[in-house]
Amino acid sequence: MSQSNASGTKVAAAPPARTLSDRLKAAVVAPVKAMRLRYLPLLMVYFAYGALGLVGIAESFWIKQALSMTPADLAALAVWLTLPWTIKMVFGQIVDSVPLFGSQRRIYVFMGASLVAAGLLVLAGAAGDWFPAYSLDSLYIAAKLAVVIGIVLQDVVADAMSTEVVDREKPDGTPRPKKEIEHDLGMVQVLGRLALSFGIFAVAGLGGLLAKVYSYQTVFLLGLMVPAISVTGAMLVRLEKVPSKPIDWRILGGGFAFGAVVAGVGLTGVPYSQEFIFLISMCVVIAMLVRVTSDLDGDTRRKIFFAALIIFVFRSSPGVGEGYTWFTIDTLGFDEAFYGTLAQIGAGLAMAGTWLLADTITRRPVATVLLVLTVLYTVLSLPNVGLVYRIDLWTEEMFGFGARTIALINTAAESPFAQLSMIPMLTLIAIHAPAGRRATWFALMASLMNLALVAGQLQTKYLNWIFAIDRGQYAEVPLLVVTAVLIGFVVPFAVILLFGRRAT
Repeated sequence: MSQSNASGTKVAAAPPARTLSDRLKAAVVAPVKAMRLRYLPLLMVYFAYGALGLVGIAESFWIKQALSMTPADLAALAVWLTLPWTIKMVFGQIVDSVPLFGSQRRIYVFMGASLVAAGLLVLAGAAGDWFPAYSLDSLYIAAKLAVVIGIVLQDVVADAMSTEVVDREKPDGTPRPKKEIEHDLGMVQVLGRLALSFGIFAVAGLGGLLAKVYSYQTVFLLGLMVPAISVTGAMLVRLEKVPSKPIDWRILGGGFAFGAVVAGVGLTGVPYSQEFIFLISMCVVIAMLVRVTSDLDGDTRRKIFFAALIIFVFRSSPGVGEGYTWFTIDTLGFDEAFYGTLAQIGAGLAMAGTWLLADTITRRPVATVLLVLTVLYTVLSLPNVGLVYRIDLWTEEMFGFGARTIALINTAAESPFAQLSMIPMLTLIAIHAPAGRRATWFALMASLMNLALVAGQLQTKYLNWIFAIDRGQYAEVPLLVVTAVLIGFVVPFAVILLFGRRAT
């Protein structure tokens, strides 16, 4: 449709403004329209990752009851357990370059699932006293290490497959438009987040109920059905054929050398070993990224750098550690079933938020998205701050509702934003993933992002050193929570304001 301007020249009429209802409908329909049957097996792998939450509540309560580790010890352990995520480039290079039994993808999913299953069996054995000769703390560490390595391996393969399930050609063999491919790559990342969220949602309430009704040993054994789901997805997936690339020994060798250093430093127990490994990790990953991105133009490299910097700082915000969870159990009276209810509400709303907002977020600058999320996270942390100062006693007296209602409202408010922060970066990574090196590319970028989690865990450890908490000793919990919230707001907010425009 056209109309005439003052000079009589015909110009295109402005499109009618979209109402809120139209935008909501478009957001609801976008993931449905993006879905393809060939994506389903890949999404099963992501679903299985989320469904591991089936054992999460049982694990948290068992740790409090059975282990001797303090919140500071658990925060330090979390640093070590996050490190396998920082050497994803080793797994990525192997997946790209070393076929096993003629497979570059499926066989590695099978291997990862086997490690997850082995870890769950060790957890069940520890809870059921199958191994009396070993300490429960040692068994727990071994089990978690096996599970983490298994998940990392499967995640590397899933990331690579997420770029290979997208068709590059039309049915007649002609190339598809570049913008269509890029949009599909972004929406596959969205669908992956949705599958992960749905996995969490599907088991959240069930995990709490099982932990309340059955023994923790039984819950860990029931978790064995989860790796079977990822194996099934790997067996059914159909991928774009990609020739294997020669091994880049600078990446693979450097990754193995780094792994050896991590193991050596960790076993010898040298002072500040985790901080030392973190610094080495940063240097190794950045050096490898510089090499892998050498083919990109300068403007793209700058945008990726500043986007990665902003997301790194955002993801490196400290947590409060297990001490806060123990406070809610012992002081506020939260049990397994209630934690299952919180997890169910949180997972459902996170999935809904990802569904409704993801298409919009893929079209927004990274800095804008994270600035909004930083402010929202801080505001939505205030009910937790109120709980540690026992605002629930006042609300119970004045309004008739207490800690559980406040926790439910807080979970409902903050959950929709839980999965959204990584979508812009995942889309950027997927668009620029080079053919034949996609697993390595994804793994390196993911390693950098996971190093941010290591930084956050280190800060959590320091906060738990400063504000010492143990079972039944919760006097320092309020200061711990307030400090973590302040750091999580001030640092990302400042970095986004300083460098946000350069990431656009």
